[in-house]
Amino acid sequence: MTYRLFEAKDHAAIYQKYRYMPPDELKNIILQYLDKKKGKPHVLAVDLGCGTGQNSRLLAPHFQEVVGIDISEHQLEEARAVPGYPNITYRKGMAEELPFPDGSVDLLTAASAAHWFDQARFLAEADRVLKPRGCMALLSFSDSETRHHYQDCGERLSYIYGEVHQVLQLYATSPVAVSEGKLQELYSAIPFPDKERVEGIQDKSSISVRNLVGFIESWSKFQAYKKKDAQTAEDLLLNTQKRFLEEMGVTSPDTEIEQKLEYYCILASKPL
Repeated sequence: MTYRLFEAKDHAAIYQKYRYMPPDELKNIILQYLDKKKGKPHVLAVDLGCGTGQNSRLLAPHFQEVVGIDISEHQLEEARAVPGYPNITYRKGMAEELPFPDGSVDLLTAASAAHWFDQARFLAEADRVLKPRGCMALLSFSDSETRHHYQDCGERLSYIYGEVHQVLQLYATSPVAVSEGKLQELYSAIPFPDKERVEGIQDKSSISVRNLVGFIESWSKFQAYKKKDAQTAEDLLLNTQKRFLEEMGVTSPDTEIEQKLEYYCILASKPL
């Protein structure tokens, strides 16, 4: 089944504004794996389900060419509007039908996207387009491990975040559960014998209450909720922001809190 949940223009704008860039530590793990398995030069990286290009831009300084692929033209419009990195191009397409010759890609990545792919068709395409010893890196973070902290309140902020997550879980599609299960089935199905999973990659940063609520708005399950009842969905966002501010004892939504995300990454290398 094909899921097309990120194609609306307003959702694409929200996605560009509030979605996170993967941390440098995770990028370094991927590049070190590629160096070890294939070695330089790093010619072509293909970022699947690239959305508005956060992961594509992270890879750009390390490859001669980066191509971002996404099914949503509105997402790609947002990605193209970000200045810099002339070696990135964005194309509309699917992870299951890649516009590249056999054995032409050094690195295939998917950041918080692989759970949307048709597993068998994607893995067949990955096997086809990767160079011998070319690598695949499928990365995401676990919402259940996300934590927030402000001065002397932490558990309560994380509780509010988790509670919103549970409210919206009723509107989650089955691939979201696959992502939250850390792509276990997809990992098992990867046909390459050389594969590994790296977990517990922590990214600590500061985020404003406003942007944290905006990140919740970018979730596919929030957008599904919004389609069902736009006013109630908007009320949920406003109430969530209010609860955060009251718990913190502040009034400005630009107040920053500490956030800890925990990433995982599946790495695999195509044999000779």
